[in-house]
Amino acid sequence: MFLCGKLKNMTQKYLDELTFNVIGAAIEVHKNMGSGLLESVYQQCMIEELTNRNINFVSEFKVPVVYKGKELDIEFRCDLFVENCLVVELKSVSEIKPIHDAQVLNYMNLLKVPKGIIINFNCFNIFREGQKTFVNEYFKKLEKE
Repeated sequence: MFLCGKLKNMTQKYLDELTFNVIGAAIEVHKNMGSGLLESVYQQCMIEELTNRNINFVSEFKVPVVYKGKELDIEFRCDLFVENCLVVELKSVSEIKPIHDAQVLNYMNLLKVPKGIIINFNCFNIFREGQKTFVNEYFKKLEKE
């Protein structure tokens, strides 16, 4: 449905650069706001920062859930869906747990997109400890450059 690999010129390099830019936006938000705030505050700041950087995204994107061919009416939302190919889940927690990983991986699989990121603003340094990136089989099918 949303497989970003079907978009023209979609490559692993493009996704890596997009990821770098989104993490850069998160670093800027963290630099200005610090840690310890609610996730909703960081989400609004990320919306502003991504908009300022002219990065296309949808906030609170409703992830479709299909069971046996029928789309279910479920409120399953991704914090940020960037360029129709990158799932971004924002957190403000003491540590990223396996359930958070599963959440991003599920969104990636349901949306059929190649890459996802968890960004945890409750840390000292976003680059070193506040982000986690995931790729799947869709990523491996993309051209490298």
